[in-house]
Order: sequence, then structure tokens, then C-alpha cells
Amino acid sequence: MTATPIVIDCDPGIDDAIALLTAFVSTELDIRAITPVCGNQPLERTVRNALTVCELAGRCDIPVHPGCFRPLFREPIHGQFHGRGGLGNAELPEPTKRAERRSAVDFLIEALEAAATGSRLTICCLGPMTNLAVALRMKPAIAAGIERVVMMGGAYREPGNRSLTSEFNVLADPHAAGIVFSSGVPIVALGLDVTHRVMLQPAHVARFGDMSGPIAKTIFDLMAFWDRNDVRRYGSRGGPLHDPLVIAYLLAPQLFRCERARVFVEHESELCMGQTVADWFGKTGGEANVEIATEVDAAVLELILGRLARYDAHVRA
Repeated sequence: MTATPIVIDCDPGIDDAIALLTAFVSTELDIRAITPVCGNQPLERTVRNALTVCELAGRCDIPVHPGCFRPLFREPIHGQFHGRGGLGNAELPEPTKRAERRSAVDFLIEALEAAATGSRLTICCLGPMTNLAVALRMKPAIAAGIERVVMMGGAYREPGNRSLTSEFNVLADPHAAGIVFSSGVPIVALGLDVTHRVMLQPAHVARFGDMSGPIAKTIFDLMAFWDRNDVRRYGSRGGPLHDPLVIAYLLAPQLFRCERARVFVEHESELCMGQTVADWFGKTGGEANVEIATEVDAAVLELILGRLARYDAHVRA
């Protein structure tokens, strides 16, 4: 089976780190690059965290290209649940791996131009979509090199998680999200509608407490920190596995049910800034431009945990 060529555009972030570690052990995926962006943390920290996670997992072969240091027009906002450095209480050394000199935007343009006449790339957007939006604005023709964008972002029927109406990744750069949604590239959106149904509960985390090796320990530390302890909001202890669902979708799309809709992004009203407004029934007359995940099978959690458990199996082998 030929591995799917992907670029992981992210803002690590605890759940980004879990998504990266899940992808690293999935042979179905050919990771061409990681392109950090300002989001959960400032760019300097998201780049550092991406390098650290690569080094931890022994994936120094994957190039890390630093991306945009701020949103297109608005002031940066950062994540609230990732700890001071972005990786919770995980104690990891400064990485020796270095970031590439070429920026994420330059990399995306060059890689997608080449992919337009070869094997097209899937872009996995786990954070604000500033990098991809800038690349598309600079060279719109690179859209031909994109197989699809699989993104974590938006709240389509679910309330927001950073504001009353809006999910963090879209709120952090709503103008960038609007550019990508209107670009004509195929998009699969995994928003709060499904991520809030995949809860990493204390019992799941405990499974990694007995595993061997530094990677399993780091996974345990990341997961333990992620517990929101907000039963009223989520119905249980634990934290929603937002970004790892992008990787899970690539591995097992049959575990998701999607509906097509036209999506608009609000970027004028401060009250509803970053809201993803879905036209489910063609009221605007516009063509559907996004496949929105509306349901997810509970088996997706075991898929993710099973991939992460491979790090323990490797230590024991």
C-alpha cells in the first residue's frame, strides 16, 4: 500500500503533540514536513515544541519549517489549556534538531507546485490556517497540488470553545480560514461537533502510566495534563482529543460521517468573530465547499490509543 503524502501544519500544543506522535508511528502516512504556526503558543515556542516532539520520537528525518508569526489582521491569541510552554508538565530537553531555513510558506508553495504535476499532497491543518492562506494568496495555482485539506477547526452545530460561537483555531485567524474555505480546494472539517465526543478520560490515561520508556512517559504526562475536569461541559472527566482526530480520519475515514455544506467565516462582528456558519440546506444558493464531520464512531479513541501504545511495544521489543 502506498503511503499518503502529507504535510502537518500545526501549533503544538498538547493535542498537536499527541497528533504528531500518532502520525509518526502510522506507516500509512508519508510525512513530508511539519510547518508550525503561531497559535496555541507564539511561533518560537510552537517551532521548539515541534522539534522536541520529533526528537523525542526519533523522527529527526522530518523537516520543520517555521511559519507565520502572527495572524493576518488580528492580534494573536494563544491557547489556555496547554501550560506555560505548550506541552503541559512534560519535562523535555531542549532539542538539538534545528528548524529549516526555508519558511513554511515558501516550502508549501514549492512543494505544492511540484505536487501539481505528480503526487498531490494532503495538508493537515491542526492550528490556525495562516500558513496555507498566505501561500494560496501568493500563488493561487498551488491549489492544484492539494489533494485535500483535512483540518481541525470550526463549530458548526456545537457552541464555541474559546468564545460563545467560535472554535479556537478559526477564531485565532478567521481571515485565513475564510481564504482557505473559499479557495476551491477539497476540505474535510473536523470541528467541535465531533471532537467533543472523543474524550480522553482518566482511565485511558492510566493505561500509559504502566508503560516503559521516555516516549510513553511523555504521552502519559501530556494526557494527564489535558484533563479539563469539566463534567458540566463534556459529560465526563477528561479532555477532548481535537487534533488527533485529523490523523484518525486519514487512517480510518469510515469511522466518521460527514455532510456537505457551504461554510462562511464571520470576521466582522466581535461578538461572533470566527464563527463558522454552515449553510446545510442551500439557502444561500452557493455550492457546498466543505465536508463537515457530524458523527464519529467511539472506536476512533481505541485507534488513537493503539497507535500510541506502539511506542511501548517498541521499547519492549
